Amino acid sequence: MGSVTLYLDVDGVICPFGPVGRSEWGSEWRRANAGLLQVAYAQELVDGLNDLAGAAHVRCVWLTSWEDLAAEFLCPAIGLGGGRWPCLTSDGGNTGEGWWKLWALQADLEQSNPERIVWIDDQLRFEREAQQWARFLGARILLVSPDPRLGISPAELDSVNSFLRPPLF
Repeated sequence: MGSVTLYLDVDGVICPFGPVGRSEWGSEWRRANAGLLQVAYAQELVDGLNDLAGAAHVRCVWLTSWEDLAAEFLCPAIGLGGGRWPCLTSDGGNTGEGWWKLWALQADLEQSNPERIVWIDDQLRFEREAQQWARFLGARILLVSPDPRLGISPAELDSVNSFLRPPLF
């Protein structure tokens, strides 16, 4: 079974911006104090991410402006088991123009060299350079760009789960 690295953002992905009503998961939004601010989240999503992270061939990495605060504050507040996941930072050597997350991810890939990559970030739909780079990688990468008002939907998490399953042949 090949290795997969899952790069995960927080705002607009795990914790949507200004959610109202019921989540796409069918439940009411939960609220938690993540040390710095109140966050909203769907417990079903947290459970699904914890299941994904438990797979032996999956390496989860924080790629968020929260940086190491995601592990320190968000994880205990919402019950996400990402307290020991590595965290990529904006000071990772990006000396040129462009999105720091793309540069940080590329630097991490040079070190870790997984067979496949999942990148979940609500900003991806707006980052042309990241999209072009991903097209170059083809079937080796799955980009997921959730609606930032809703976070990761059940259908998006299903697509990640399908991508993570090893090929039959």
